[in-house]
Amino acid sequence: MVLSMEMIPAFEKYLYEQERSQATIKKYIRDLKKLFTYLAEDLEISKEKMIRFKQELTGCYKPASVNSILAAVNHFLEFAGLGEYKVKQVRVQKTLFCQQERELSKEEYFRLVNAAKQKKNQRISVLMQAICSTGIRVSEHRFITAEALKEGYFRIYNKGKSRIVFLPPELIHVLKQYCLENGIEHGPVFITKSGRPLDRSNIWSMMKALCGEAGVDQKKVYPHNLRHLFAFTFYGVEKDLLRLADILGHTSVDTTRIYTVSSGWEHKRILSKLGLVQQNEGQIGEGGPETPQLFSGQSWGK
Repeated sequence: MVLSMEMIPAFEKYLYEQERSQATIKKYIRDLKKLFTYLAEDLEISKEKMIRFKQELTGCYKPASVNSILAAVNHFLEFAGLGEYKVKQVRVQKTLFCQQERELSKEEYFRLVNAAKQKKNQRISVLMQAICSTGIRVSEHRFITAEALKEGYFRIYNKGKSRIVFLPPELIHVLKQYCLENGIEHGPVFITKSGRPLDRSNIWSMMKALCGEAGVDQKKVYPHNLRHLFAFTFYGVEKDLLRLADILGHTSVDTTRIYTVSSGWEHKRILSKLGLVQQNEGQIGEGGPETPQLFSGQSWGK
């Protein structure tokens, strides 16, 4: 079977008709073009070529990125009636804990909010609080409208699904004050000077600009980490994974579980609490054998 470049716009149209988001469509097409680039002038497809393509990706990208690209390519193959050429994704062991150097803490989050206030950037200060206190995706902020503040909730239409998101009373108060000060009486709350909802790149840039003032590592500062912080904080209070999945709009609980993994520091603290290492005489602290001091917090850093 020989592929053709005309298949790409046909696949793009198919994704649009499937009501995929613009971001998803762009990513799928971008990933699909990697396959066409790999095949170069010889667009005849075979199972052997697909396996070599997968091996090529594995040598260039991290496993999660490889699987993301293969998901798009396999979807295209199904669309083209070439499902027999699909390849399996890379098996990735589930992560027990997240990387501490990329984890945004609640303290760091509030430092960012305060830095925005000090810079007189009320818009990003309020927007960060709106995302972090509701757990919405950054692209979903456009559903927060002046009308929604009167109802106390708003409805999100995304990825072919609909869900209701409730606004905390404290957030409603902050949003109403923001709208009053900025003359926003109807429509989306977070908009540009031209009246269009803020896009992801604008929000990203405004957040990055706060890092120096807030003293927070730039690697930790991006909009989706606010959603992660909401999920981790919510799960820490409620311990209800199914409810959290509904709030976040996840179809699979496995996706939600990724948001609730603890940091490496927390994982080590839990291991230490098990008390399964015998200490030498004279090393037992005041707490006795049940509270071993072998792994003190000082060893892990702050």
